[in-house]
This record gives sequence, C-alpha cells and structure tokens, in this order.
Amino acid sequence: MRKAAKSDDPRTVRGAEDHKLALGWREWVALPELGIDRIKVKVDTGARTSALHAFNLHPFHKNGQDWIRFDVHPVQSDDADEISCAAPASDYRWVTNSGGKREKRFVIETAIRVGGQEWPIEVTLTDRDQMGFRMLIGRTAIKGEFVVDPARSYCSKQSMTAGATTTRRRKPAPTGATTEEE
Repeated sequence: MRKAAKSDDPRTVRGAEDHKLALGWREWVALPELGIDRIKVKVDTGARTSALHAFNLHPFHKNGQDWIRFDVHPVQSDDADEISCAAPASDYRWVTNSGGKREKRFVIETAIRVGGQEWPIEVTLTDRDQMGFRMLIGRTAIKGEFVVDPARSYCSKQSMTAGATTTRRRKPAPTGATTEEE
C-alpha cells in the first residue's frame, strides 16, 4: 500500500491513496456553461441528484435535439438578479423530494466549478424558491472526488475566488434511481 503524500492545504483530507478536497455542508460554486459565476449550494450526501432552482421553463428543439430554456435567480432571497439559460435536455424523469412529492423534472448536464476543479454533472431543474438554497449538490456529483465535512462551511471559497481552475474530464455518475432528498 502506497503512503499518501503530505499536504499543508487545510482544504484537503488525507485518504488511503490520495488527498481529496474537503467540502463543507454549504459551498460557493460556479456553473460556467450557464453563465452563473457564483451560486451558494447545499452539499447534501443524502440526495442522489443535484437540483437547481429554475423557472420559466420552455422546451424547444435545436438541431434535432431537445433543449430547455429557463431562468435562474442565483442569489438567495433576491429575485432582482435573473440569469436566462439554455441547455440540451438530457432526460425528463420522475423525482421524489424529501417531502414525498413526486414531480417530473427536466435534466441537463452542465459543468460545475468547485474548489478550483471543473467537471460535468447532471442537474434537475425545479422550483426551489421556497428552499433555503437555490441549488442542491447531490452525492453522485461529488462521488469519489470529495469528502464532506458537515461541521464546516465554504471550504472551497478561497480557491474558487482565486480563479484558478483545473478541468477534469469525467462523465457524470449515472443516477440510476430517481429519488432525491431535498
């Protein structure tokens, strides 16, 4: 067994083979392909799927592919800041939230930037206006790449605001089941 290298970075956690970036239960992230430079998210390992607050959803066709146009309020408790987005719709599936309510949601794949790293994730689009966070990051989006410290917040903030990024080439983890805890 190989011994893990030492790290002086407090944002990493030493594992058996490598260092993983630690995330707190809430973080700042970017969704660069959607034009969202900063959005506060709840990191929820109890949720399988990631969810983004979206409204004014309008499906359309572009070059023979299904797309979805939608708007986002990226700042909590602020409906004045609005970003219009469009992305290919990769799926339309049933999701059950923590309250037991089932709803059909559009699914998109988009890049997420966290802690200086960027990779593609699957995100469902839903009305999270009444929720505490405009975005929820589920466990499939961070599986194998990060550890979550529920006693900490904003562990990746410093590296995100520094602007340095490393693009990782990784396909989003398959979601399999369609249950989401919010």
